[in-house]
Amino acid sequence: MGKGQRAHLERFDPPLNSADLISAKVLDEPLYPVPAPPMKRTQRKPADEDHILETAPWAVLITTYLSYAILILFGHMRDFFGFRFRKERYWQLKDHNGYAAISSGFDTFYQRRLYARIRDAFNRPITAVPGRTVTLLERTSKDQNRTFELTGTKREVLNLSSYNYLGFAQNTGPCADAVEVTVKKFGISSCSSRMEVGTTAMLVETEALVARFIGHEAAIIISMGFATNSTTLPALVGKGCLVISDALNHASLVYGARVSGATIRVFKHNNVKDLEDVLRTSISQGQPRTHRPWKKILVVVEGLYSMEGSVCNLPEIVELKKKYPFYLYLDEAHSIGAMGPNGRGVCDYFGLDPKDVDIMMGTFTKSFGAAGGYIAARKEVVDHIRLHAHSSVYAESITTPVVQQIHTSMRIIMGEEGGDDGRRRIHILARNSRYFSTELKKMGFIVYGDVESPVIPLLLFHPAKIPAFSREMLKRGIAVVVVGYPATPIITSRVRFCISAAHTLEDLKFALEAISEVGDLLCLKVSRVKRNDEGEVVGKTGIRVWGNPIF
Repeated sequence: MGKGQRAHLERFDPPLNSADLISAKVLDEPLYPVPAPPMKRTQRKPADEDHILETAPWAVLITTYLSYAILILFGHMRDFFGFRFRKERYWQLKDHNGYAAISSGFDTFYQRRLYARIRDAFNRPITAVPGRTVTLLERTSKDQNRTFELTGTKREVLNLSSYNYLGFAQNTGPCADAVEVTVKKFGISSCSSRMEVGTTAMLVETEALVARFIGHEAAIIISMGFATNSTTLPALVGKGCLVISDALNHASLVYGARVSGATIRVFKHNNVKDLEDVLRTSISQGQPRTHRPWKKILVVVEGLYSMEGSVCNLPEIVELKKKYPFYLYLDEAHSIGAMGPNGRGVCDYFGLDPKDVDIMMGTFTKSFGAAGGYIAARKEVVDHIRLHAHSSVYAESITTPVVQQIHTSMRIIMGEEGGDDGRRRIHILARNSRYFSTELKKMGFIVYGDVESPVIPLLLFHPAKIPAFSREMLKRGIAVVVVGYPATPIITSRVRFCISAAHTLEDLKFALEAISEVGDLLCLKVSRVKRNDEGEVVGKTGIRVWGNPIF
């Protein structure tokens, strides 16, 4: 494929419905055969090859740091002269008539001098359903990305950016039909909190379904995923308690732990040995100053880390529970529905009993194509959360049409509706994820994450390559999400591909061709890990497995 030959995608024209693709009885033969998922647990342990964190060559690291240094230096120089000669652009950083400045120059420096240069690569407006393809509203800027104007044109592109793991983000099919009936019957708003008149029969029924799907006694559904974490943690722990958090936990977990008033300790990402060291030290020393025993110890981890694509080393953490007295809080926002032979998350993936995890959290915004989140645990714990979590007591209840989307999609995944459609979605997602990740690694890119993770980060490193990669991919008809500092460490900016069961192998092959072309253009193929034709590691040079260097 020559450069510029596929600037638009004729084959990505409507219909946008991905249900027909997924439910088709005949599929292309997968390049990486994946057996139909069994409906029983099989014990699985994490493989070293799944957790390779390859370090970049020294030349890449040095030039990355140098790039940031140049950007910061010139940014401060522009601020120095701008404050003096273009004062109208800095009005929000100065006091006015006795009122304090809206923000400080230091706090907004990154936004003004780095992010503003590449704003066109972020927050692109879309229209229509974010399914296999997505329709973008094209825009332009005449003032160096300070403001944007819509051009009035639309463009349909391949969507590798949405968390539509199982392809339920669609406006036709059984879920959409059920939601349409519910809207006509119940309307679109609950107009009340759960503690007043916001609890409906459909919500109670769906909570029971969630508990059965997860494998716990009870569950509570909350109207917002972020609030599920940020308000549940303060209801579980407080002063005199200890929260031990993975270093790369989501902001909602970090915020919830801070609000709780509990003492917080952090362990290295996915490093069970470091977690044990933190546990041993914290238990032996007790609370700060008084050294009294902790009232409660809560270890907080994620099932699938959305920026790293890595799966939590849950089997070893569960083994730690047999040695140390702590409760385990598992955030499955990205893993529920997307991981495991039955789509039931990392417990299903590793063949563990869900009851080994004390509190299981997840969201419905990814695999289920809905909104909100849940907490599944013992009935006493769930009842406590109902009465003490602010999102349950004060926030508006989740609306019935959204509950219907959750209910129908979950029953499809469980095989209680739609025949084998749920199994097929899980099967196709696993095949697509493995194929896409393996092919990227074979091309020579530095790719993080587990091979079966639907979240696949590809390292970009240089700040200038963040917008360049996004723009070049968009020219080729593909929408991607690029991420940089401060969302990631300064030297590991990346593009994050999100794979879906709605993608066909032809879609992925087309995307891989474009990625390879852009990778050559931007010199991104810097991996030093040797692989065979099947993508298996045959040489380990300059890599780390589970955070430990290999020489």
